[in-house]
Amino acid sequence: MLIIADNKIPAQAKANLMKYGKLALLETSGITEESISGHPDIFFCKVPGKLVVAPNTPPIFKNTLSKNNISFIDGIKNIDAKYPSAAHYNVVITGNILIHRTDITDFSILEQCKSLIKVYVKQGFTRCSLLALNNNFITSDEGIYKTLEKLEYNCLYVKPNEIILHRHKHGFFGGACGVYENKIFILGSLKYFSEGEKVKLFVKNSGYEIIELYEGPLFDGGSILFLEI
Repeated sequence: MLIIADNKIPAQAKANLMKYGKLALLETSGITEESISGHPDIFFCKVPGKLVVAPNTPPIFKNTLSKNNISFIDGIKNIDAKYPSAAHYNVVITGNILIHRTDITDFSILEQCKSLIKVYVKQGFTRCSLLALNNNFITSDEGIYKTLEKLEYNCLYVKPNEIILHRHKHGFFGGACGVYENKIFILGSLKYFSEGEKVKLFVKNSGYEIIELYEGPLFDGGSILFLEI
């Protein structure tokens, strides 16, 4: 298992992730805003059978993928500092649906997902804001919540104001989590989150188990990416 995470996540979270696989810590410089410069969901998007990678991802990190036999293709659009150019790969794909602001989605992702139902949302940082548990969802974006609710998906809204993202007022729930099989890995402990009990119940009813990676408030690390080697 190759696990990709932001190099800025807490040390305790790094140590705990290493129990589940080989940890690759992402950091970049001069590509996008510093606060999200190591976020996996900014540079990578998992599509069926492979990984789509922003073309200006540092070569050293592409080499890490190759050395671990991860199948990937380069996307078309570079990541930039400004929105929406920082959000081309910040897509949620689960089951038979793709959720994103599809007018900014990198074309390579759309090409790989032709057969999927496309759900348009206004929030380009979709993966940051939305955690998919098969066809159940937790989001900290009210617009995404309203869209999914209208489409009759089972969705829980939680407020983002207690989630840490350096240099910002707050982060987002999806960015504090990663999913592998039936486990949700959370950067932080839900006891520091006022809606933690609500999240625990929703997760349990969705058939998932929670793994808390460090003792502290939720930390938006741009999600955690789990890749089979």
